[in-house]
Order: sequence, then structure tokens, then C-alpha cells
Amino acid sequence: MDEQLAGLIAAALAFVGSHFALSHPLRLPLVRGLGAGGFQILYSLVALATFVWMVLAFRAVPVSSYGLWNGQGNLVWAVSSLLTLIATVLLTGSFVGNPALPVPNAKELAKNRPRGVFRVTRHPMMWSFALWSFAHLLVSPAPRVIVLTGAIGLLALVGALMQDRKKEVLMGREWQLWERNTSYWPRLDRLPSAGLVPWVSGLVLWLGATWAHSGLIGMSAGIWRWL
Repeated sequence: MDEQLAGLIAAALAFVGSHFALSHPLRLPLVRGLGAGGFQILYSLVALATFVWMVLAFRAVPVSSYGLWNGQGNLVWAVSSLLTLIATVLLTGSFVGNPALPVPNAKELAKNRPRGVFRVTRHPMMWSFALWSFAHLLVSPAPRVIVLTGAIGLLALVGALMQDRKKEVLMGREWQLWERNTSYWPRLDRLPSAGLVPWVSGLVLWLGATWAHSGLIGMSAGIWRWL
């Protein structure tokens, strides 16, 4: 293993490990010591610092032609494009009516009948990150991409499970009711009924992000790959 890849692995471990540590075993003692506001500031700073470290370490690893499979075929790109579209729909729909977010009326939101993307999964934001990671791994299964996308995907999916356990303690029966009425695993057959707003906003975001992909990354993505 070369030095640059080892540095990326170290950064990825710090990124994932600090999120898990601050979100769970260290959360309560730090909130007691720093207050809720102070803890949020610390959490945000650590998250930003480790993410920037991981991105810089990723860029430091030389681009390799080696991959576990050929990710440049049209079929692979089509599947990847579809996954990123679904991811943006889930992401844009996750900001409204989400009891997992730190909002004052979270308990009341958890009592509501799930609507929109929450009919698909109770963790639409987390699954959007996971689907984004898997889509990028499909088209570029090189070592540095595997580490980066693996870290983000692992944090999203394991973090969602750990969030359920935390919310069960913090919110009690309201979150338990939300768990009974929703699903951890995405029910993709319910995507068509996610609602007009998530689909329109998700499509707009997806078109914009894939259009900018060529200028930012140097590689066309989405429908722009075939236009």
C-alpha cells in the first residue's frame, strides 16, 4: 500500500469514527460540559475538518486505471445515473417533515402518517448518501474511490441504524411509532408516490449536478453523457 492511499484510509477512519463517537458515546458528556449549542459547534467543526481532510487525501492519491471491474460501459453508467436520480429525490424530500432532524416539533412529526419520501424509508437523507456512494463506486471501482465511497456509505447506513437506537431513547414511543409506520430499507416501489415536489426538485438538482460534473470532475454524467 502506498503512502497516499494509507493517508486516505486514515482520513476516512477519522471521518467515520469521529461521527460515531460524537453522535453516541461522547454525546451526552459533551452536551453536559459544553451545552447543546457548544456541542453542535464542536460536532460541526470536527465533521468539517475530517471531511476536508478526507477530500484532500483523496485528491492526493494518484488516479489509477486499475479497477475491480470495467465501470465505463453504457449499462453501468445508466444504472449509476438512475441511482443518483433516486438519491437526489430522497435528499430533497428529506428536509420537510423529518422527525430525525433536530427540530422542536420532532415528536409531533413522528406521530404523523408518513408522507412523501418517508413512505419509501424513514432515513431518506442517509439512503441518498448511500446510493450516491454506490453509484460512484459502480463507475469507478478504483482503490481511492472504494475508500471514499465506502466511508460515506458506511457512515450513512450504520449511522441510520444507530440513529434509530438513539431516537428510541430520546423520543420514546413517538419514535417507536415512527419505526412501526416506516421502513429502514427503501421500498422502491413507493418512489412514484413520493410526491411532485421531491421529484421536481430532485430532478432539477440532478440535472444541475450532472451538468456541472463535467466541469468539476472532467467527466460527463447523467443524461449529458449521451447528449
